[in-house]
Amino acid sequence: MTAAAELLEPDEDGEGSWALVKASQNGDTAAFGRLYERYHDVVFRYIVYRMGDRGTAEDLTHETFLRALRRINSVTYQGRDIGAWFVTIARNLVFDQVKSSRYRLESTTDNIVDIAPPTTEGPEQLVLEGATRDALLRAIDMLNPDQRECIILRFLNGLSVAETAVKMDRNEGAVKALQHRAVKRLAQLMPDGVR
Repeated sequence: MTAAAELLEPDEDGEGSWALVKASQNGDTAAFGRLYERYHDVVFRYIVYRMGDRGTAEDLTHETFLRALRRINSVTYQGRDIGAWFVTIARNLVFDQVKSSRYRLESTTDNIVDIAPPTTEGPEQLVLEGATRDALLRAIDMLNPDQRECIILRFLNGLSVAETAVKMDRNEGAVKALQHRAVKRLAQLMPDGVR
Protein backbone atom coordinates (compact mmCIF):
# COMPACT_ATOMS: atom_id res chain seq x y z
CA MET A 1 0.00 0.00 0.00
CA THR A 2 1.37 3.43 -0.91
CA ALA A 3 1.80 6.24 1.62
CA ALA A 4 -1.03 8.19 -0.05
CA ALA A 5 -3.35 5.17 0.22
CA GLU A 6 -2.51 4.83 3.92
CA LEU A 7 -3.65 8.41 4.48
CA LEU A 8 -7.04 7.57 2.97
CA GLU A 9 -7.52 4.29 4.81
CA PRO A 10 -8.94 4.88 8.28
CA ASP A 11 -7.76 2.38 10.82
CA GLU A 12 -9.62 1.40 14.00
CA ASP A 13 -8.84 4.58 15.92
CA GLY A 14 -9.18 6.95 12.93
CA GLU A 15 -5.45 7.58 12.51
CA GLY A 16 -5.87 7.74 8.73
CA SER A 17 -8.17 10.70 9.19
CA TRP A 18 -5.79 12.31 11.64
CA ALA A 19 -2.99 12.00 9.10
CA LEU A 20 -5.21 14.01 6.75
CA VAL A 21 -5.80 16.56 9.52
CA LYS A 22 -2.04 16.93 10.03
CA ALA A 23 -1.51 17.35 6.31
CA SER A 24 -4.30 19.98 6.22
CA GLN A 25 -2.65 21.82 9.10
CA ASN A 26 0.54 21.89 7.05
CA GLY A 27 -1.28 23.59 4.17
CA ASP A 28 -2.30 20.57 2.07
CA THR A 29 -5.70 21.65 0.73
CA ALA A 30 -6.16 18.33 -1.08
CA ALA A 31 -5.99 16.56 2.31
CA PHE A 32 -8.82 18.74 3.61
CA GLY A 33 -10.74 17.90 0.43
CA ARG A 34 -10.39 14.21 1.27
CA LEU A 35 -11.66 14.90 4.79
CA TYR A 36 -14.61 16.71 3.25
CA GLU A 37 -15.37 13.76 0.97
CA ARG A 38 -15.07 11.31 3.85
CA TYR A 39 -17.31 13.17 6.33
CA HIS A 40 -19.70 15.18 4.16
CA ASP A 41 -22.42 12.51 4.16
CA VAL A 42 -22.19 11.96 7.93
CA VAL A 43 -22.53 15.69 8.64
CA PHE A 44 -25.30 16.17 6.08
CA ARG A 45 -27.35 13.24 7.42
CA TYR A 46 -26.97 14.55 10.98
CA ILE A 47 -28.17 18.03 9.99
CA VAL A 48 -31.03 16.93 7.73
CA TYR A 49 -32.30 14.61 10.50
CA ARG A 50 -32.27 17.49 12.97
CA MET A 51 -33.62 20.19 10.67
CA GLY A 52 -35.96 18.20 8.43
CA ASP A 53 -35.19 20.47 5.48
CA ARG A 54 -32.70 19.50 2.76
CA GLY A 55 -31.99 23.08 1.64
CA THR A 56 -31.14 24.24 5.15
CA ALA A 57 -29.13 21.06 5.73
CA GLU A 58 -27.07 21.72 2.59
CA ASP A 59 -26.37 25.29 3.70
CA LEU A 60 -25.40 24.24 7.22
CA THR A 61 -23.22 21.39 5.94
CA HIS A 62 -21.35 23.88 3.75
CA GLU A 63 -20.96 26.23 6.73
CA THR A 64 -19.74 23.34 8.93
CA PHE A 65 -16.84 22.56 6.61
CA LEU A 66 -16.07 26.23 6.05
CA ARG A 67 -15.73 26.74 9.81
CA ALA A 68 -13.71 23.55 10.12
CA LEU A 69 -11.30 24.75 7.43
CA ARG A 70 -10.88 28.08 9.23
CA ARG A 71 -10.18 26.30 12.54
CA ILE A 72 -8.27 23.25 11.33
CA ASN A 73 -5.07 24.48 13.01
CA SER A 74 -6.79 24.56 16.42
CA VAL A 75 -7.87 20.90 16.47
CA THR A 76 -5.73 18.32 18.27
CA TYR A 77 -6.02 14.57 18.61
CA GLN A 78 -8.37 13.72 21.50
CA GLY A 79 -8.55 9.95 21.05
CA ARG A 80 -11.64 10.17 18.84
CA ASP A 81 -12.23 10.21 15.12
CA ILE A 82 -12.12 13.70 13.59
CA GLY A 83 -15.72 13.14 12.46
CA ALA A 84 -16.84 13.88 16.03
CA TRP A 85 -15.34 17.37 15.68
CA PHE A 86 -17.19 17.98 12.41
CA VAL A 87 -20.48 16.81 13.97
CA THR A 88 -19.89 19.07 17.00
CA ILE A 89 -19.52 22.07 14.68
CA ALA A 90 -22.68 20.98 12.85
CA ARG A 91 -24.57 20.52 16.12
CA ASN A 92 -23.68 24.05 17.22
CA LEU A 93 -24.86 25.45 13.89
CA VAL A 94 -28.15 23.54 14.18
CA PHE A 95 -28.71 24.89 17.71
CA ASP A 96 -27.99 28.43 16.54
CA GLN A 97 -30.38 28.03 13.61
CA VAL A 98 -33.20 26.62 15.73
CA LYS A 99 -32.72 29.26 18.44
CA SER A 100 -33.03 32.14 16.05
CA SER A 101 -36.54 33.50 15.90
CA ARG A 102 -35.97 34.21 12.22
CA TYR A 103 -35.73 30.47 11.53
CA ARG A 104 -39.00 29.74 13.34
CA LEU A 105 -40.85 32.46 11.49
CA GLU A 106 -39.51 31.55 8.06
CA SER A 107 -39.62 27.79 8.24
CA THR A 108 -43.06 27.12 9.67
CA THR A 109 -45.08 27.18 6.46
CA ASP A 110 -42.24 25.90 4.31
CA ASN A 111 -41.95 22.78 6.45
CA ILE A 112 -45.64 22.06 6.12
CA VAL A 113 -45.40 22.37 2.35
CA ASP A 114 -42.29 20.14 2.23
CA ILE A 115 -43.88 17.47 4.41
CA ALA A 116 -46.98 17.19 2.23
CA PRO A 117 -46.59 14.23 -0.13
CA PRO A 118 -46.39 15.04 -3.82
CA THR A 119 -49.57 14.36 -5.68
CA THR A 120 -50.26 13.10 -9.14
CA GLU A 121 -53.92 14.02 -8.80
CA GLY A 122 -55.61 16.72 -10.78
CA PRO A 123 -56.07 20.40 -9.95
CA GLU A 124 -59.03 19.61 -7.66
CA GLN A 125 -56.77 17.60 -5.35
CA LEU A 126 -54.18 20.37 -5.31
CA VAL A 127 -56.85 22.90 -4.31
CA LEU A 128 -58.08 20.61 -1.53
CA GLU A 129 -54.56 20.08 -0.21
CA GLY A 130 -53.92 23.83 -0.25
CA ALA A 131 -57.16 24.46 1.61
CA THR A 132 -56.26 21.81 4.19
CA ARG A 133 -52.79 23.30 4.69
CA ASP A 134 -54.27 26.81 5.07
CA ALA A 135 -56.87 25.56 7.55
CA LEU A 136 -54.14 23.82 9.56
CA LEU A 137 -52.01 26.98 9.67
CA ARG A 138 -55.02 29.05 10.80
CA ALA A 139 -55.80 26.45 13.48
CA ILE A 140 -52.19 26.48 14.73
CA ASP A 141 -52.37 30.27 14.98
CA MET A 142 -55.48 29.92 17.21
CA LEU A 143 -53.70 27.74 19.78
CA ASN A 144 -52.45 29.32 22.97
CA PRO A 145 -48.75 30.32 22.83
CA ASP A 146 -47.47 27.24 24.71
CA GLN A 147 -49.47 24.81 22.57
CA ARG A 148 -48.42 26.61 19.37
CA GLU A 149 -44.73 26.48 20.37
CA CYS A 150 -45.02 22.79 21.26
CA ILE A 151 -46.64 21.92 17.90
CA ILE A 152 -44.05 23.94 15.96
CA LEU A 153 -41.10 22.40 17.80
CA ARG A 154 -42.39 18.83 17.68
CA PHE A 155 -43.96 18.56 14.23
CA LEU A 156 -42.63 21.40 12.11
CA ASN A 157 -39.07 21.50 13.45
CA GLY A 158 -39.00 17.74 14.12
CA LEU A 159 -37.60 17.89 17.64
CA SER A 160 -37.99 14.94 20.00
CA VAL A 161 -40.01 15.21 23.21
CA ALA A 162 -36.74 15.54 25.17
CA GLU A 163 -35.41 18.30 22.90
CA THR A 164 -38.75 20.13 23.04
CA ALA A 165 -38.71 19.89 26.84
CA VAL A 166 -35.29 21.55 26.92
CA LYS A 167 -36.37 24.31 24.52
CA MET A 168 -39.56 24.99 26.47
CA ASP A 169 -37.88 24.63 29.90
CA ARG A 170 -40.32 21.90 30.96
CA ASN A 171 -40.09 18.24 31.83
CA GLU A 172 -40.89 15.57 29.24
CA GLY A 173 -44.18 14.59 30.89
CA ALA A 174 -45.39 18.19 30.71
CA VAL A 175 -44.45 18.39 27.01
CA LYS A 176 -46.31 15.14 26.26
CA ALA A 177 -49.42 16.44 28.05
CA LEU A 178 -49.16 19.82 26.30
CA GLN A 179 -48.74 18.09 22.93
CA HIS A 180 -51.77 15.89 23.58
CA ARG A 181 -53.94 18.89 24.49
CA ALA A 182 -52.64 20.86 21.48
CA VAL A 183 -53.40 18.05 19.02
CA LYS A 184 -56.84 17.57 20.55
CA ARG A 185 -57.50 21.33 20.28
CA LEU A 186 -56.28 21.36 16.65
CA ALA A 187 -58.78 18.61 15.84
CA GLN A 188 -61.55 20.77 17.33
CA LEU A 189 -60.42 23.86 15.41
CA MET A 190 -60.18 22.18 12.02
CA PRO A 191 -63.31 22.45 9.83
CA ASP A 192 -65.48 19.33 9.70
CA GLY A 193 -64.70 18.43 6.09
CA VAL A 194 -60.92 18.79 6.58
CA ARG A 195 -60.21 16.58 9.57
